[in-house]
Formats: sequence, C-alpha cells, structure tokens
Amino acid sequence: MTIRYSTGLRNAVMDAGFKPTMDDGELHFYSGTQPADADQAETGTKLLVVTEASGAHTTGVNGLDWLAAVAGVTGKEAAVWSGVGIAAGVAGWFRFYSQASPVTGLSTTAKRFDGSIGTSGADLNIGNTTIAVSATTTVDSFTVTQPANA
Repeated sequence: MTIRYSTGLRNAVMDAGFKPTMDDGELHFYSGTQPADADQAETGTKLLVVTEASGAHTTGVNGLDWLAAVAGVTGKEAAVWSGVGIAAGVAGWFRFYSQASPVTGLSTTAKRFDGSIGTSGADLNIGNTTIAVSATTTVDSFTVTQPANA
C-alpha cells in the first residue's frame, strides 16, 4: 500500500512547513560530488553564494524567499537570485541553507537541503556550470516539489 497526499495537504506542507522554514535562506554552489545526504558535511570547493541580487545577506535582508505552493510545488520568488563567484570551478551540487548564518558541516539538526546542478536534467539547472571568480551567476528558475506519495 502507498500513502497518498491530497493536493491540499501537499500545499499545506509546503506553505506551513517548508516555506517559513526556508524563507530568508541562501544557496551555495560547490564543486565535486554531492554528499550522500544533507546531514553530511559539505564536499568540494564552495564556488558561489546566491542571495537576492548578489547582496550581502543578513537576517531579513537579501535572503531568498519562496512562493506559495500550487499543486504541491513551490518556486523561487520573482526577485533576482544571483551570486558572484568566490572560487573558480565547475558547479556539481548545491546546498540551500535556511538562514543568513548557515550551519555547515555534519549536522542532523540544521535545516537545509541539497541537490545536483547541471545544464539540464539536474535538480537545479543553470545556463553554464563553470563558475569564474568575480563573475555573476543567476538562478532564473528553481522549484521544489512535495511528493504526492509518502
């Protein structure tokens, strides 16, 4: 048997749980291979920190926010999500942190998620995965889905 969520429950989980927890977050791009799960320490080199319009992120300022869910899917708000390269390399994976002072390293209590980066077929697709120092990278589209089946 499979537990199935209604669209209303999927939206509620995203709007009452995911959105308030992950709003005002920041997105980091790393080189190399994604860790086995989001509890693990970061691997590779941090290449880029994405905030609202590449601005300095402090609590409530320049953090990344999410839209209300539709059909169990939330997406990035309309604001520009971008970052300026801090190291050169090829982005292989990302981690989204829930606040302006992200908890890094091994943690089973930090609120964060991660996924693959590519130009197509990845969890987060961008136009060019090669990050250059001082060059701006923009995230044009990003969605997260609450599955219909548990």
